[in-house]
Amino acid sequence: MNKVDTQKATFDLALWMGDNTLILGHRLSELCGHGPILEQDIALTNIALDLVGQARMWLNLAGEIEGANRSEDDLAFLRTGKDYTNTKLVELPNQDWGYVIARQFIFDAHHLVILEQLSASTEKAVADIAKKAIKEVQYHLRFSSEWVIRLGDGTDFSHDRMQSAFDKLQPYIKELTLDDELSKLAKTLGIGFDHNLVEQKAWETMREVLAEATLNLEPAEYYHKGGKQGQHTEHMGFILAEMQSVVRAMPNNKW
Repeated sequence: MNKVDTQKATFDLALWMGDNTLILGHRLSELCGHGPILEQDIALTNIALDLVGQARMWLNLAGEIEGANRSEDDLAFLRTGKDYTNTKLVELPNQDWGYVIARQFIFDAHHLVILEQLSASTEKAVADIAKKAIKEVQYHLRFSSEWVIRLGDGTDFSHDRMQSAFDKLQPYIKELTLDDELSKLAKTLGIGFDHNLVEQKAWETMREVLAEATLNLEPAEYYHKGGKQGQHTEHMGFILAEMQSVVRAMPNNKW
């Protein structure tokens, strides 16, 4: 493989990782001040900060690899929806606490396995970011797992709400582990991760936690896809309108 192929595969990976963490981090930031109790409100806000911090590292790397003089801010605030590569799961609107926790748990179960594999990437910059992010995501998964169990194995009401949340989110899970030509190339070069292995290990984690929570979840026969190709839900436009409003209203402003 030539240098151009390596750059394309690494850029694609860094952008995908950055977009997922940025959009989910923004979604969680919307809940600041709206948690069920103060401690959980602060915990969720800290998770949002972790994800945005990770997004900064991934997008900064993507900008450096691209070589088009685009900074992390340019990639975050000056792209349109069709240019974002994140999965549809992370852009889904917040609903009740159980739904937010279920969405977070699904993402965390996959995110941790992905970072574990990327920590051994042949691309040093990718491995360095993954190693920095792993400890944070270990906490994220522990937090969301504990709440899944607490609500799933709680009252009849909380159990039903959690089961309903997982039923709604089921069709969005598979997209987290869909392969394409560039991700296959990244895996071949030792830069990226094995999507099949991530899916296998993530489902092992999810089944273990869900069994303790007395909840049911199986892979969906039909599922959503296309996020990486810029095909997003109707919610994405509203996210970007809010997230990018200040930068677009006052372009090139220095703070």
